[in-house]
Amino acid sequence: MQDQPTSVELLEIIGEFLRTVAVPGLKGHAAFHALVAANAIDIVKREITIAPRADEEERQRLVALLGHDGDLEALNQALCARIADGSLTATTAGLADHLWATTLTKLAIDQPNYSSYRRAMGQS
Repeated sequence: MQDQPTSVELLEIIGEFLRTVAVPGLKGHAAFHALVAANAIDIVKREITIAPRADEEERQRLVALLGHDGDLEALNQALCARIADGSLTATTAGLADHLWATTLTKLAIDQPNYSSYRRAMGQS
């Protein structure tokens, strides 16, 4: 077990510092880059929080869809190959649902304030 603060808490502190202390004290490109850094920190924080469970759920969906086990990277490669060779199509049961769930997870990490994501999640 790691001591406090956790990595997510440290990232939260750094992001807050950049937004409330650094950015207001900077001008031009430096302020812009500090804000970009704060946003990148938020993405890393969400990835640490969301990705482990989401990756396992994605892996399980792929196992069910492809009919064989493997690690997430190998399963995604197999999915791409089967889509490319036409053995999986938009009408394949479960494919659209898998792609939608995967897309929503990626948006939850990268752009949770994206308006289409918020609508899809029932948020305003």
